[in-house]
Amino acid sequence: MKKFFLKTLTLSLILLSFLGCSSNKKNNIESIPMKNKKYIVQENLKPSNLSGISDNQISDHWNLYVGYVNQVNKLNEELSELAANGQLNSLIYSDRRRQYGFEYNGMVLHEYYFGNLKNNVTKKESEEIYSAIKKNWGSFDNWAQDFINTGKTRGIGWAILYADPTTKDLINCFISEHQIGNIAGFMPILVMDVWEHAYMVDHKAGGRGDYINAFLNNVDWSVVEKRYKDLIDSKITKRF
Repeated sequence: MKKFFLKTLTLSLILLSFLGCSSNKKNNIESIPMKNKKYIVQENLKPSNLSGISDNQISDHWNLYVGYVNQVNKLNEELSELAANGQLNSLIYSDRRRQYGFEYNGMVLHEYYFGNLKNNVTKKESEEIYSAIKKNWGSFDNWAQDFINTGKTRGIGWAILYADPTTKDLINCFISEHQIGNIAGFMPILVMDVWEHAYMVDHKAGGRGDYINAFLNNVDWSVVEKRYKDLIDSKITKRF
């Protein structure tokens, strides 16, 4: 009887050990380590002393940008933890993935936006970006009117001057929210935020038109020019 008990116990321990190994193997397959990149607020991009856009407006808007940076970092942390815990198929993991484009583009587009604003700016008609604009619209004024009307599109969103990396042609495009309507592979050359939070401190809810005019008076064309030159220098000629 004692031998039978010991034999049964031994078999049970072997079985439990086998099941444990199988479970660990399964968890190892489902658990994927993810590199957790930490983003920082780009303080050097914060403009001041703009014409028609007050420092109070910028500070209020800047806080939203800081929030996007924090949300991106938090989102990456949560996704990394969920992956490490083998929860790739969970509803919460899917929910965080849905938020990914919104939070990331909220951060990135604001960096483009603040980065292309500067006080006491002047246009330089000889720059390549002006030649490209005139090639596509016939004149700078024609482009500006089209960009203004793009920015006045009803609804929340962004007006973006894009460059096609394969043809170097330019287009004005309206982007709703942050992640909806972006053109894959196209380079943002000039980015204008037209969500109400971009102008309500100065111009109230109905002042988008006045804000857009103020925005254009503060565009740092040297930054826009550099973005366009970087695209040209990349020598991309086809999509694949």
